[in-house]
Amino acid sequence: MDPRYAPLFQPLKIGPVTAPNRLVSMPHAIGHSYLMPNGAIGIRETRAEGGWGIVAMQLSEIDPTSDLSGLPYERLWDAGDVQAHARSVARIHAHGALASIELGHTGIRSRGISNGYPAMGPSVLPILKPDMPLMAKAMDKSDIRTLHQSFRAATRRAKQAGYDIAYVYASHDASILWHFLSPAYNSRTDEYGGSFENRLRLFREVLEETKEEAGPHMAVAVRFAVHELTGPKCILNTGEGRAVIEALAELPDLWDVNVSSWSRDSGTARYDAEGFQEEFTAFVKQVTGKPVLGVGRFTSPDSMVSQIKRGVLDLIGAARPSIADPFLPRKIAEGRVEDIRECIGCNICVSVETIGLELRCTQNPTISEEWRRGWHPERVPPAPKAQSVLIVGSGPAGLEAALVLARAGHQATVAERESDFGGRSRIEARLKGLSTWARVKDYRLFQLQQMTNVDLYSGSDMTADMIADFGADHLLLATGADWRGDGAGRTRLDGIQGFQGQALTPDDLLAGARIEGPVVIYDDDHYYMANALAADLAAKGHAVHLVSPQPTLAPWMGHTLEQPRMIAELHAAGVRMTPNASAVAWHGDRLSLQRTDTGESLPDIPARHLVMVGTRLPDTTLSAALDQIGITHRVIGDAECPGTMQGAVFSGHRHARELLGTEPADRIFRRERPTLFL
Repeated sequence: MDPRYAPLFQPLKIGPVTAPNRLVSMPHAIGHSYLMPNGAIGIRETRAEGGWGIVAMQLSEIDPTSDLSGLPYERLWDAGDVQAHARSVARIHAHGALASIELGHTGIRSRGISNGYPAMGPSVLPILKPDMPLMAKAMDKSDIRTLHQSFRAATRRAKQAGYDIAYVYASHDASILWHFLSPAYNSRTDEYGGSFENRLRLFREVLEETKEEAGPHMAVAVRFAVHELTGPKCILNTGEGRAVIEALAELPDLWDVNVSSWSRDSGTARYDAEGFQEEFTAFVKQVTGKPVLGVGRFTSPDSMVSQIKRGVLDLIGAARPSIADPFLPRKIAEGRVEDIRECIGCNICVSVETIGLELRCTQNPTISEEWRRGWHPERVPPAPKAQSVLIVGSGPAGLEAALVLARAGHQATVAERESDFGGRSRIEARLKGLSTWARVKDYRLFQLQQMTNVDLYSGSDMTADMIADFGADHLLLATGADWRGDGAGRTRLDGIQGFQGQALTPDDLLAGARIEGPVVIYDDDHYYMANALAADLAAKGHAVHLVSPQPTLAPWMGHTLEQPRMIAELHAAGVRMTPNASAVAWHGDRLSLQRTDTGESLPDIPARHLVMVGTRLPDTTLSAALDQIGITHRVIGDAECPGTMQGAVFSGHRHARELLGTEPADRIFRRERPTLFL
C-alpha cells in the first residue's frame, strides 16, 4: 500500500463496532425497491467485495405511514421484511465489511396514496411535492406515541437482521424529525413546537430510544443536514444546524453530516467541486468527540486523506463515486490509484431514481446488472477462443466495447478517423462546467494503453474496402451520430422554414465555428446541450438568447437536480430565456416564434446566428457501404440509437458481452418475480 493513503485504512471504533477502514459506501437510492431484493443485494455485495469498510442500506421506511409509493425505496415494516435484509447483511459481512441501515419516516415528504394513510407532519401542511394536491395531517399525541413505537420496532428488526449500525435519519428535508425541527414546518404550540428545545424534542427522544433498543452490540448513527442551502432556509438563517450538533453532541455513536436539500447535497460537477461540503461541515468535529462522516463526491485519494489529516472528517463517505467504481477502496489499497473509474458528476444515477428505475451510471455500465445479468465491474468472462476485433470509432461506446473484448482475451484494434481519441466525451468536455466528462475517455484509454492485445490508431478514416482488407473476425461500428440542423426536434418532428443550411448545430460550434454577434439557440432537445452552449458562449462574451418550446427550460435537468441552478447560471450570465415559444421560421437575421400552447404570434428575436439543438441522426454511411459488400458487423452506441453518454457506454458494453456469447440469445435476463399467495 502507498503509505500516503494508509490513513484511509486505519480501523475506527464506532460505539460497540469497529469499521475496518475509513471508506463508506453511503446510503442512497439504488432503484431496487423492497420488491427487487436480489438486485439490491448484488449491488451491495459487490461494494463489500470492492473493499468499502461500511456498506449502507438506503432509506428504509419504518411503517406504512411513511409512504413513498412510486419510488424504489426499502421497507422494514414488520418481521416479513427481515429475511431479505438479513441476507443482504450476510453477503456484506462475508467480505469483512460492516452493514448499516438508514431508518426513517418521511413525514410530509410522504404521499398517502398507495395505502390510504394520510401523510403526517408537525402541522397541517401541503406535502413536499408541489405538483401533488395532497396535504399532511398534524400529528396528535397518539400519532407521536405510535411513531416512537415504530422507530423502536424498526430498530429491533434491524438488530434481528444483523445490521452493525442503525441510522436515525434527519436529513435532506425528507425526515419527520427534520420537519419537527424546522420552524418553517413546525407551528405547534405544545411541547413539540415553539422553542428550539421543544422542536428538537422528538429528534432527541427518538435518538435516545434508538440507542436503548440498539443495546450493546449495534451502533447508532445520525444523518443530519447541518446547513440548508435551499428551501425555507430557517435552519440556515438561525444557525440551528450547529446548535443541533452541540445539543446532541455525544448521544450518537457516529455523526453523518451533509447539507440540504438533496439537489445541493448531490450537486453535479458542473456546479460543485469535489469536497465542496467542507465549508459547511468542518465545524462538526470541533463540537463532538464522536466520529464524523461526510461526503463531497470524493474521487481523489489525496483529497480523502487530506480530509482525515486536517481533522475535517474521520470517515470518507461516497455515494456516486461508489456507483462509478465499486472497487475504489481496493484499488487504493493495492496501489492502483490510476485504475479508479472516477465519477463524472453527471447525476444520471439520480435521474433514473427519480423516475423509479434501476440505477444507471455513465462510467459503470455494470451497475444494476450484478445479479440479473451476472456482470462484474472488474471481471469479464474469457472468450472461448481469442480472435481479432476491429472497432471503428473511439467514442464512449467504441472504447468501452474495446475494453470488454480485450479483457476477455480478444485482439482489439480501435480505428479513429480524428487525430484524438474519445469522441463526444472528448468534445463535450470542452464546454464550460463539463470538463469531468473527459473521464469517460481517460479511464478507458489508459486501461487500453496498458494492454498488449490492443492497437489504437488515430487519424484512420476507414472505408468499407479498407475494413474488408483488414479481415477482422468481428467488426463493431461506433461511428456516432450528428446533430440535425433542419429544425426537427422532440416536439416537432419535421423541419422548420429557413433552418436547413443556415442553422448551426452543436457539432459546428464544438468544431470551432466562428461566431460573431448575437446568438439565438433553439432548444428542442431539453437536456444539457443547449444551456451548456449558452453558458459557454455567454462566458466568451456573446449575447445569447435561449428559446424552448417547452413550458420550462431543460425539464430533464429537473431529474438530475440541476435545473434551478442552470437557470440561475444563465440569468447571472445575462442569457435571455424564452420558454413556451415554438420556432416558425428563420429569416437569416431573426427567428419568428409563436406560443407553443395557443399558437399566438410572439415578437421576432433578432440574431446574427441561429443554433439548432434538436435531435441527432446516426451516422450510417459506413454501415450501408459494408452492407453493400456483404460484410457482417454490429452497430453500437449513438450509431445504433442516439442517446445519453450513459446509453452509449452501456451499448458498447452490452454488444461486447453479446459478441462474447455470454448473454441470453432471447435477451431475457433474470427477473425478480413476486410470490403468489393462493
